[in-house]
Parts: sequence; structure tokens; C-alpha cells
Amino acid sequence: MTASLTGRLRRRARLREAGVTLVLAVVIAALAVCGLTLGKASVSPQEVLDALLGRADAMAGFVIMELRMPRMLTALLAGACLGMSGALLQSILRNPLASPDVIGVTQSAGAAGILGLIGFGLSGLSLTAVVLGGALVATAAVHLLSWRRAGYRLVIVGIGVSALCMGLVSYVLTSSDVRDAQEALVWINGSLGRAGWDTSLTLAVCGAVLVPAALAAGRRLPVLELGDDPATALGERVERVRMLLLGLAAALAAAAVAVVGPVPFVALVSAPVARRVVGTGSVALLPSALTGAALLLASDLVAQFAVPGVPLPAGVVTGVVGAPYLLWLLVRRTGRRG
Repeated sequence: MTASLTGRLRRRARLREAGVTLVLAVVIAALAVCGLTLGKASVSPQEVLDALLGRADAMAGFVIMELRMPRMLTALLAGACLGMSGALLQSILRNPLASPDVIGVTQSAGAAGILGLIGFGLSGLSLTAVVLGGALVATAAVHLLSWRRAGYRLVIVGIGVSALCMGLVSYVLTSSDVRDAQEALVWINGSLGRAGWDTSLTLAVCGAVLVPAALAAGRRLPVLELGDDPATALGERVERVRMLLLGLAAALAAAAVAVVGPVPFVALVSAPVARRVVGTGSVALLPSALTGAALLLASDLVAQFAVPGVPLPAGVVTGVVGAPYLLWLLVRRTGRRG
């Protein structure tokens, strides 16, 4: 009877996760249509369909396929990478504060990107490789400095790494050419203004490798969430699996940062929202990725049209949304600890 009840609960959880995934996919599709149709040169959904089928006129085809489609795809892929990265980190470390934004992964990736952009003039896959290296180094440093104490000590170490990286970014920006610094400043604030087919392709290549690997490795997360001793007793090589998942989380965040810059708080907010909708006992990697994609798509739309004539970086909008959530989470956890 107990096995039958457990089986029914598991089937119900899977059905609920599948339903949430479907709803999120519909929301993303609606946001994508809005992103393709809205703008100074407004087009209809029928013209979007014609452009996808190669039947639109030259002007509509250029606006949709060369200007808006790459931006929409870049936002979707970058948001999905950030959302899955945050879900992995929070599950591995059993800490809702453990996102790439808070523990220094995003900032270190941003610092590496600034050095690559200004110091070496890198772009595309070469810039992605440099950003990935910076993110992996920072992740390893934070993990080692907070060894076996993945609570507030990890957050404090991450804040220190973030401050160090931001100081490096400030030094590079103030000592470089004004035009280079201006371009890098837009990137460091998290912007989709430079999105093109090359950025979409870069993210698609990274996502095609990292997302399936993360989903496959994520099957071990429920065991890790039991704690180190129970997981070891069940035959899991805890430290090896944890380092693998940390590396995948850092790589996912770095891929997004290399293209759109260090967009704040998408990774922090996506996983808790997905967990709350799916159920608190679920790891919810795929729903977290879709939540991140929807959040970044919506933030980019708000950034483009909230202030008429003054397009904003998407990172400004995500910061406005995410900062109050982080403060609420800190106050809530501090209150629980007495």
C-alpha cells in the first residue's frame, strides 16, 4: 500500500511538472510574439508567420528576421541558462541565496568578459571561452574557501569575490579609452542591444551541450539534498558529483554572461518561483529554465518600451524586480534564525 501511494504521488508530481512546463512554454510563446510584433515598425502576427515561412516582403522580413528574431532568441536562451544555473546552485548547496549573482560567479564572468572585450578585443566563442574560464575559477575558489560550510559563509565568501571582481572592472573601465569603456559599460549592465544571429548561435551551441548534461546530472540532486552523510550511505560520491554540478552551473551562467552581460537576479528568482509552482519537493530544473527565459523576455520588453524613446538595459529591469526579493529573503532567513 505504501509503494502504491508513493507511486501515485510521483505520478501526480510528474503530471504537475509537465503541466507547469506546458504553461510556461505558452507564456514564452506569447512573449516571443509580442517581442516580434512590437516596436517602431509594428508588424502583425500574420507578417511574422509569413517571415518565418519566407513569404514576407523585404522590409518586414528584415525587421523580423534580422533585428527582432535574434534578440528574442538570445533573451530566451540566456534566460534559460541563468534559470537552470540558479536552480542547480540552490539545490546543490541547499541555500536559496546561492545563485550566480550572489556568490560571485556572475561578477567574475563579467570581469573576465570586460578584460576580454577591452584588453584583447575578443567576441563570439573566444569571449565565451574567457568568460567561462573566469566563472569556473571563481566557482572553485568560493567552493574551496567555504569548504563543507555551504551556508552563510558561502554567501559571505561570494560577496567578497564579487567585490574583488567589481573593483577590477572599475579599474579597467576608468583606465581604458572612453569609447571602449562606454561600450563595455552597456554590456556590464546586462543588455540585449547587441544581440544578433552570432550571439544566438553562440548560446545555442553552449546550450545544446550544457543543458542536456545538466538535466542528466541533475537526476542525482534529490539524493544530494538529503545531506552528505545520507547520500554517501546510498553510494553517491558526493564531492565528485557536487563539483560536476557546480561546474555545469558556472558554465551555464558564463555562457549567458558572455553574450548578454551579467544580467542580475534572473538566476536568483527563477528557481524559487518554479519550485513554488511545481511543488517544494521538486528540483524543477526545466521549469526553472523556462521561468528564467520568460523573466528575461518580459524584462527586455519592459526595458524597450517602459520609457518612450529611451531604451534601457534589461539588467536594469531585472535589478528592480530582483533586489527587493533578495532583501525580503535575507530578512526572512535572518528572522528564522532568531
